[in-house]
Amino acid sequence: MTTLPPPAPGITPAPPAPPAHRPKGRAVVLVVVIGIVAWVAGLAGALLGGEVSDWLDKPPSRSSDEPINVAAPRGEIEQRVDVGEVVKYITPSVVTISADVEGGQSLGTGVIISSDGEILTNAHVVQDATAVRVRLAGESEPRDVTVLAADPGNDLALLRMSGDGFEAATFADPTSIRLGDEVVAIGFALGLDGEPSVTLGIVSALNRTIGTEGAFLDGLIQTDAAISSGNSGGPLVNAAGEVVGINTAVARDTAVTAATNVSFAISAAEALPIIEILRSQVEGDARDQAYLGVELDDRRDGGQGAVVVSVQEGTPAAEFGLEAGDLILAVDGAATDGSTGLIAAIRDLAPGDLTTLTVVRNGDELTIDVELTVRPDS
Repeated sequence: MTTLPPPAPGITPAPPAPPAHRPKGRAVVLVVVIGIVAWVAGLAGALLGGEVSDWLDKPPSRSSDEPINVAAPRGEIEQRVDVGEVVKYITPSVVTISADVEGGQSLGTGVIISSDGEILTNAHVVQDATAVRVRLAGESEPRDVTVLAADPGNDLALLRMSGDGFEAATFADPTSIRLGDEVVAIGFALGLDGEPSVTLGIVSALNRTIGTEGAFLDGLIQTDAAISSGNSGGPLVNAAGEVVGINTAVARDTAVTAATNVSFAISAAEALPIIEILRSQVEGDARDQAYLGVELDDRRDGGQGAVVVSVQEGTPAAEFGLEAGDLILAVDGAATDGSTGLIAAIRDLAPGDLTTLTVVRNGDELTIDVELTVRPDS
């Protein structure tokens, strides 16, 4: 089951999304980690992927032409974290975000990625906002920002504040992160005043795929560093203070104990190309999302693949012969990890791409070539 964080006491939340069937183990709730000051129904409403946001109209309204700081590949580095030094290094590049939404505020964290004021955060932090403000470490007064572009399907958004001379974070070489590396999660947990909260953990797993409200995310880093409401959009950093991921979600078992400290961050490998896509959107080159046209479910036996529940008329799935009851095992030879894995694989393709699906139908395995189209508006 997927849901947003719990509302403030006494406020009734919007109904959660229908639960996905999970045949093995306990049900796990995946929670995006915005802080909710006052709940509003519809905060989780999905935006059209790949379109430039018109939520706000405050200058500056163009993206930066400054390249993102990415560390050069290097040999073995010290993986033990000096937390104090890491915090001192990264804190000037971390901001707290307050977004006005109907009936209240959502709170999150952001990372400064250019000296002229670009900020990266999760799309769900600023979704449906009528005004967004940020506060830098050491400052008492918030700054207004513009939401330049958002990609809800990848749960990333690009903001910009006025001014220059800001300290931009450095992203780690995407190939450098390894299982067992110590990492630090930094963010404004629970929207508390003062300096950001800091938690230490390790990289527990790589290339995870999860579903949250409005997004199916893949290529994620799993960590046991504790992440709380308000941490969304904050950096997960390595021993050198370099950003290896953007904190996004936390898993909670319905029995409370089984999913302790299972948190997820969008990896640098995923985030860096999305930043450039968002920048191109700001300049008018909107990114269209690929579309197949099927309703999916997971297998009841917990095996590989995704089950086609229905096929929508007039879609690539219908045109190229997919049928209800088909079991899709792979996309272009890469195995699909349930419905979330298949959706993530299609999302990573582009309209017009010809993709090969490995399908089991009535016990027979076959391949179906499908030309994807543009995702419709609704």
